[in-house]
Formats: sequence, C-alpha cells, structure tokens
Amino acid sequence: MRAWRVVRHGEPAEVLELHDVPIPQPGAGEVLIRTRAVAVNFPDVLLARGEYQVRPEIPFSPGIELCGEIVGIGETTDADGDASFAIGDRVVGTGIGVLAEYAVLPVGAVHLAPASLSDEQAAGLMIAYQTAWFALHRRAAIQPGETLLVHAAAGGVGSAAVQLGVAAGARVIGVVGSAAKAESARAAGAETVIVRADEDFVARVNEITGGRGADVVFDPVGGESFQRSTKCIAFEGRIVVVGFASGAVPEVKANHALVKNYGVLGLHWALYSQRRPELVRQAHTALTELAESGAISPLIGGVVDLDHAPAAIQELAGGQTVGRLITRFD
Repeated sequence: MRAWRVVRHGEPAEVLELHDVPIPQPGAGEVLIRTRAVAVNFPDVLLARGEYQVRPEIPFSPGIELCGEIVGIGETTDADGDASFAIGDRVVGTGIGVLAEYAVLPVGAVHLAPASLSDEQAAGLMIAYQTAWFALHRRAAIQPGETLLVHAAAGGVGSAAVQLGVAAGARVIGVVGSAAKAESARAAGAETVIVRADEDFVARVNEITGGRGADVVFDPVGGESFQRSTKCIAFEGRIVVVGFASGAVPEVKANHALVKNYGVLGLHWALYSQRRPELVRQAHTALTELAESGAISPLIGGVVDLDHAPAAIQELAGGQTVGRLITRFD
C-alpha cells in the first residue's frame, strides 16, 4: 500500500515521502480500515516538525483522523466495550498513522460514520466537533439564549463551535483573521462576524451585548485573543481554552478572574478518549443526530488527492486555510 511517511523532522512539504509498505494486520481489539478520506489537522504539522507531545520513531505516517471502510477485524477482547463492527461498515476514527491507503485502529477509536455525510465531511467530524462539543457542553455547560464568542470562527474547530453553538440555541459572535474568511463564519451560522484586523472585538462584543459581555468564549488561539477576551467576558462567564494556534500561551490572572467572577476552563479532548470513552461515544451519538438533522455539516475548505497531501498539510501550517482540508483516497 502507499503511505506518506515522515523521514526526518522539518516542514511537512520537505520531510514527507510517499512509500510502498505492507498492509498492516489488525490485532486483538483492532480493525483494519481501507482509507477513503483523511482530514488534515494541526497535529500533522507538529508531528512533521517533531514538536507534537507524541514523537513516533522515524519513519512514521502522520494523519490522525479518517473516514474509511472496515476490511478486517482482529480478535475481540473484553476491553472493546460495546463497540461492534462488521466488514464493510463505513466508519470514522482517530489515531496517528492514518495517512495511508490502509490503517489499523483500536475499536474504541472507531465509530460508525453518519450516513448523511460524505466521506470528506465525515473525515472531518471527529476531532473538531468532539472538541467543540466537549468544550461547549461538558465544560462550559452552554445554555439557550447565552452569547457565545468563537475565535478563529472560520477554521475547522472554530466553525464546528459556531454550528454547535447555534444548535444549542446560543447567540454566536465569530472572530476571524481576515475579510476573506468572514463569509465562511457567517455560513457556519455566526450572527455577527468581526474581522480582527478591522475592529476591536472587545468593544464590539460589549456593544452587541449591551455591556454584559459573552457568556462563553471558545478560544483555540490563545495569546492576545485570550487576554482581550477577559475584557468582554460576562459575569459568571466561562472562557474555554482549546489551544494556542497563535503560538503564544497566555497567563491566567487569578485576581482578575476573581474580581470579575468568571472561570477559565481547559479542554483536552484526547483525555476523554483515554479516561472516559463512554462520553466520547455519547457525544458521537449526539453529533450523528445533529448531522442527520442537518444542524451540523463540516465545512470543507479543499480536497486534494493522495499525491498532494504534503502540500495540504503545509498550507494548514501557514494559517490561511478555511474549514477543513481533506486528502481523498480513490
């Protein structure tokens, strides 16, 4: 089978090589998946650079999220829980090493793909929407009628948060990096879109909310976006820290959180898959229902074939993408 592999650490376009390698075989509690589509995620960039928290031994395949078809099932184990699959099932799954024509994943990391989504859309469902779901519902406990401020609202995880916020009955304000991205945030459902370079989002949020501020802030950016969000957070508001796409990790001022009476919450979705997998399955059920109803639909910013996968990862590294970039396997 063909598989992209990182042969040394560096920029994705420079260190990825297409190799012909044996098809892996599923062991106990694993399934073999013929890949149909792989979503590009920022960890792919970090894996190539050797900056991810997990550092696989070189050479290795990146790719952490796929949609595909089960073509092999290993021996089942008690650890499999209530997962049950058959040959031919169309599934979505997560795990390092899926940027290849076939991939082996633990059954606990695999879920049936929503029938209403294409392979490309389904490939982008797990990480972004699970992250947004846990951030909004599990951590922030967002309520109908509340105001949600979403940073990087045109990106993969940001657009997911916008859609899920609308589905939860929230009033959604999106912040984007350029005018070119504004329409994508509106298409995702944001009632108001603020272009960060053109407007002060703090002033606009306070104006829109009559001085109350945002009840929930979804922040995958960090840096100045986080610091300034503390100036437009509502009484009993919640800032959910999802990531640091800006490259800057902000400081949390406990005295400021005290006097303004707001909370700062961390969200690391992978910990749920490790410690509370039953919650991940419950979230997938809820997301599937939303997909089938048309309430959510992953925003696809571009689709490339297997030969152009490194260029897609490099494009994401540049920070100018909208929605999800997908590698299609024909």
